[in-house]
Amino acid sequence: MSKAIRMTRTGGPEVMEYVDVEVGEPGPGEARVRHEAIGVNFIDVYFRTGLYPQTMPSGLGMEGAGVVEAIGEGVTEVKVGDRVAYAGRPLGSYAQSRIMPAAILLRLPDGIDFETGAAMMLKGLTVQYLLNRTYKVKAGDTILFHAAAGGVGLIACQWAKAIGANLIGTVGSSEKAALATAAGAAHVINYNTENFVERVKEITNGEKVPVVYDSIGKDTFFGSLDCLRPLGMMVSFGNATGPVPPFSLSELASRGSLFVTRPALFSYAAKRPDLEAMAADLFQMVESGKVTIDIRQRYKLADAAQAHIELEARKTTGSSILLP
Repeated sequence: MSKAIRMTRTGGPEVMEYVDVEVGEPGPGEARVRHEAIGVNFIDVYFRTGLYPQTMPSGLGMEGAGVVEAIGEGVTEVKVGDRVAYAGRPLGSYAQSRIMPAAILLRLPDGIDFETGAAMMLKGLTVQYLLNRTYKVKAGDTILFHAAAGGVGLIACQWAKAIGANLIGTVGSSEKAALATAAGAAHVINYNTENFVERVKEITNGEKVPVVYDSIGKDTFFGSLDCLRPLGMMVSFGNATGPVPPFSLSELASRGSLFVTRPALFSYAAKRPDLEAMAADLFQMVESGKVTIDIRQRYKLADAAQAHIELEARKTTGSSILLP
C-alpha cells in the first residue's frame, strides 16, 4: 500500500484526504514511480476547487521526481532505476508512488537533485515555452511579468536576465520585491503601493512593452492590455484572482490591434520530441547556474492541505514541495 491524497468532491483544502491506495503494476506504456519529492502549483488549486473540472474520485498534483520502480510492456522512454522528473496529466502526483504514462517521464540529470527536479518541471517548462515560443523574447526586449516573486516568476526573472532582456516584475510586498530583484528583474513594481500601468509607461518612456505575461487573471487583465504597445502580445496563462471576464474584441482594436493568447504547457509539450527539447533547454539553464530553483516551502505529503492554504493566501514565495 502507498499513501496518497485523494478527493471525492471539489472545494476547500479540507476536501483533500490522506489515504492508503493500492498502486499495482504498470500496464503497457506505463511506469511505476516512487516519489522522492512532489511539486505544488497553483493549477492544483484550480483542480481542487473545480475551476478546472475533473472526474471524481480523483488524485491531485501534476509534478514530481523520483525513481522508476517498474515498467510495462513497450516502454522505451525509461528503464527501472532511472531517476526521473515530470510535469503533466493524469493528476495524481500527491502520492508516495504512482502508475503513470512513461511518455511524460524525463531522465533527471545527475547534477539535479530530486527536490529541485520536483520543483522545476511545471514552472520551468512553462517559462521555457513562454519566453521562447509563445513570444520569442530577445536581448534588449523590455517585458512585463506579473507575480514575479512566485515560483514561475522567479524562474522567469533569471531566464530573462540570461537572455539579456529587461524584465519588469510586479509583486505584492517589499519582501517580494527584494526577491524578484535578486533573481534578476530589471525593475519591480509593488502593485499595492503603485499603479503598475503608470509605472510601466514611466519605465519605458511611454513606449510600453511588446509582451505581458499575466497569471493573475481577472484583477490585472485590462491593466495588462494598457501596458502593451500597438501590435503587442497579451499572454494570459493563469487565473490566480479568477477567470478573465468576457470582453469585446474591440478592446484589442482600440489599444492598437493587440494580440491575445491563452497558452497551456500541455499543448506545447504534447509531442515527445518537443517535450524532450524543452526539457533539455531547462536542464541546461539549471545545470549552468543561470537559473536556480528557489525552494522556500517544504511540507509533508500529509500536510498538503496546509500547503494549499498558504499558497492561496499568497504567503508563499518561490517554489513549494511535498515530501512523501
